[in-house]
Amino acid sequence: MWKWEAEGDAKAVIVMVHGAMEHHRRYGWLIEMWRTSGFHVIMADLPGQGMTSRSRRGHIESFDEYIFEVKDWVQAAYQYNLPVFLLGHSMGGLISIRLLQEERLNIAGLILSSPCLGLVHNPSKFLEIISYILNRVFPSLRMKSGLTVEMATRNQDVRDADLNDTLYVTKVSIRWYRELVWAIKQAFLLLGRIQDVPMLVMQGGDDKIVNKLTVKEWFNKAPLSEKRFKEWPKCYHEIFNEPEREEVFEYAKDFVNSQLKAIGYIV
Repeated sequence: MWKWEAEGDAKAVIVMVHGAMEHHRRYGWLIEMWRTSGFHVIMADLPGQGMTSRSRRGHIESFDEYIFEVKDWVQAAYQYNLPVFLLGHSMGGLISIRLLQEERLNIAGLILSSPCLGLVHNPSKFLEIISYILNRVFPSLRMKSGLTVEMATRNQDVRDADLNDTLYVTKVSIRWYRELVWAIKQAFLLLGRIQDVPMLVMQGGDDKIVNKLTVKEWFNKAPLSEKRFKEWPKCYHEIFNEPEREEVFEYAKDFVNSQLKAIGYIV
């Protein structure tokens, strides 16, 4: 777990959860934007990804591993005695949703960036059946994800960096895939159990990875007292890496500041 502290007095703590196959180092720009705007940031690599060594790369036994891990990050944020916001991108968004369905945490708001609540390209029915079988007999078998850096963002600098990134996971296990599918189903089935916190969902309008229609469906059904949905029409999946990322960040920061004002913090 890493902590980046704000310059001067901090307003709040942002706990960030990265997506599938990636790691915290890909968020350097976003971390710096939050930090220089007066926020502490806490982040780490999820099990089986980035610099972690607790499990095989691209493999988990249960999606709960992610949930327990992120819960620890949030609890670490409490040490600052400041409001805490949870920001999850893609699978990190799904993890954040499942965490708030299973736990009750002291957080001031939730930001979801292109949350993984459905895929644009699903495996064929034949491959789905095979995956059920392999999940029983050879769950750690890893296969190529089918995702490319070109699908994630239009930002050529980020694409070039990803192609040379040795920490980037290119293969995932059968068990990992089955657990992801299960978690997406749970996110919908247990909608009524989600903690009622202010939520901002931001979705890439030209997302090549996550199905924006299922994201909007989940958002519309989410029984929250305060929720906002913002679609960025030209953006691919990684909205915080896109050419419009400064606008995206400012929108997210405005949401955080509005919540701080609502609970009596001067910003």
